[in-house]
Amino acid sequence: MVQLNGVFIIPTGLACSLGGDASYMPGVKLISNCTKNLIVNPNAVNASDINEIPSNALYVEGSCIDRFLEGKLNLKKIKTYNRIIVAVNSPASICDINAINAGIWGLGADIKLVELKTPVKMLAKLNPDGTAGGEYSGVDELAEQLAPYDYDALALLTPIDCEDDVSEYYWNRGGVNPWGGIEALVSKAVAEKINKPVAHGPSNETMTSEIVDKVIVKKTMAPEIISRTFMFCVFKGLHRAPKLEFDLTKTDSDTLSNDDIDFLISPHGCWGRPHQACVKKNIPIIIVKENTTCFSKNFHYTYTKNLIFVENYLEAAGLIMSMDCGVNYKNVLLSTL
Repeated sequence: MVQLNGVFIIPTGLACSLGGDASYMPGVKLISNCTKNLIVNPNAVNASDINEIPSNALYVEGSCIDRFLEGKLNLKKIKTYNRIIVAVNSPASICDINAINAGIWGLGADIKLVELKTPVKMLAKLNPDGTAGGEYSGVDELAEQLAPYDYDALALLTPIDCEDDVSEYYWNRGGVNPWGGIEALVSKAVAEKINKPVAHGPSNETMTSEIVDKVIVKKTMAPEIISRTFMFCVFKGLHRAPKLEFDLTKTDSDTLSNDDIDFLISPHGCWGRPHQACVKKNIPIIIVKENTTCFSKNFHYTYTKNLIFVENYLEAAGLIMSMDCGVNYKNVLLSTL
């Protein structure tokens, strides 16, 4: 029986070759079968109307994963389900309401609609370094408007403005998902204010409608091109997302701390708070070279002590299984004997 707990991240807005468009579910499913619990960020499993998150995977917003690995919070698995609030800019559209009702009926989820008097505005942009970013407003007011409600998780369903030529280039030629960066920025800002599970889905029902029958996109983009609301994956993730536990003295079999984590698995060409936290905790970091980012070509790792480089996620799975059964992976390779 597998015993290891891991963290699987695919950052958004960095043009990850696997998972940079609409999740990397094959890789998540594979690695989850090598672990007892696998913590994933939404970008790793969100694919618009599709989210096949494994039952042992914990859906956690990216900045909350950072804080978890830094020892600032624990994650408590829930036994039933979360009460989800869906915050939309007023007035809610017919498409918004249908998306919410689909989540209620399709998942059996507890979902409540809240129309925001002060809207959350988001503008997607591409940064000079090739990453996705943008500008936003209304996050402070969002937290104030949600204060009267009793809920466990927040689904933010708001439009993202993006220049037509940027959007068209992405759908036709690929590259950096222009909407992903601003979604990550807003999710982080909101999560730090409400300290609850958060995920965002764009309410741009026309974002793909004009090209859905005109362009055959890459397989990695296909889930997004066929979707209208981009929200069912968010509902699926938040439905049973773990609670953020800030009382670090509370420990039980359903609560994970950073002491329980045995590895972090990451694309090549990215380095941030989760990596730094793992270095500090002496947690092995598995770098998958096949999953490149827009920085990979000229990326140099200045710290290599806890890093293990593998070619692909199949090799990563073998590495994790060797760790789980107590075999030094170097003893399996002829080249290291």
